[in-house]
Amino acid sequence: MREEAPEFSHDGFNCVSPIEFDSKSLGCQTTTIVGEKIFVVGGPEPDDGEGSCLSVRVFDKSTGKWLVPTILGKKPLPCKGHSAVLLNNDRILILKQDALPDDCTWFLEVDTPFVRDQKKILETEVVAWSKGVKGDGLKPVVISGPSGVGKGTLISKLMNEFPHTFGFSVSHTTRVPRKKEKDGVHYHFTDRITMEKDIHEGKFLESAQVHGNLYGTSIEAVEAVTDSGKRCILDIDVQGARSVKHSSLDVMSIFICPPSYEDLEKRLRARGTETEEQVQKRLRNATAELEQGKSSGLFDHILVNDDLEACYQNLKTILGLNESSDASNQTSTEGVEFSTFQSLTEKDQKVLIHYNGSALESNTLFVLDVSLLKGGAPGRTRGLKVCAIDPFTYGAKGILNNNNEIHC
Repeated sequence: MREEAPEFSHDGFNCVSPIEFDSKSLGCQTTTIVGEKIFVVGGPEPDDGEGSCLSVRVFDKSTGKWLVPTILGKKPLPCKGHSAVLLNNDRILILKQDALPDDCTWFLEVDTPFVRDQKKILETEVVAWSKGVKGDGLKPVVISGPSGVGKGTLISKLMNEFPHTFGFSVSHTTRVPRKKEKDGVHYHFTDRITMEKDIHEGKFLESAQVHGNLYGTSIEAVEAVTDSGKRCILDIDVQGARSVKHSSLDVMSIFICPPSYEDLEKRLRARGTETEEQVQKRLRNATAELEQGKSSGLFDHILVNDDLEACYQNLKTILGLNESSDASNQTSTEGVEFSTFQSLTEKDQKVLIHYNGSALESNTLFVLDVSLLKGGAPGRTRGLKVCAIDPFTYGAKGILNNNNEIHC
């Protein structure tokens, strides 16, 4: 039996409600119009056999044809129902019914810069999923610099002094696991076809081929560290740092340089671990990295490692650390928890969440502030703010003041 979903309207608010509900299959659909296209989220997914109600179809009004989009990003888990509302004409906010807090809020990007870039690369219709979370999380830290500059030593000192604050992302590789290596712990072991596809779809921050195998850092792996409450450290070269800068990740980038080229050459030779040919190759690479790192505006901070201890103290200052604190709890990253609701309305990037047919019939009205969103596909969308309001006190029209601020 199919029932038409109730319609909701509040003065000045845009509303998108489920268009139909199947009480037997527990499937629902929402339709959202963006320009000449209608994005339909919902219905079974016969191709993957999961029966998820979050499949995506696109109807092009200009041609009268249905489009099958390429779907990027990590897909949401199946759910019993959902509501949706358009934000900024470039992404659709999806709230899942009766979902766990870390799986409730999602964004389907339909015309963001990432999606537009992928459309050009893949030459097809593209949409992308991104999980929404409260708070900004701790910005990942990119530390870069030429070989021999001491960045590895600086990172080791950070990890030893603040073990609960920092973490490394688990890299991907196409090589075969060695004895005692565990998938997801030492590396994410994958096959070449899958990894090349993911690299092509923009899911990796950086990648390289070493001895015939691919290695790389995925955006999802970095986000997983942030989700755990730790600050991810990325030890990558200048080329990798440039890739990060053009990604959806909001990072702090730091370039470590030597006091002089001559000093760097002395350090490399003092190692005694490379042949003369290898030393010369590292020095040639260092010349290009130093030029790019200092002059390109690529990095937020530049530190000169003239004295290791002084450089380390400067690094801690940049990261907001001191000798007596571990910064693991400076900010939090949380999901957003909602129970059963029926529709969403949006005005000025404030989303009202309606329960039991009317906002004013509920004991509590939730308002979701989406004005400070950061990041996005293929990683997380961060910066959500949730406020609970007593509708009997404020009423639907009194939720926002003249400055577009939420009354809490």
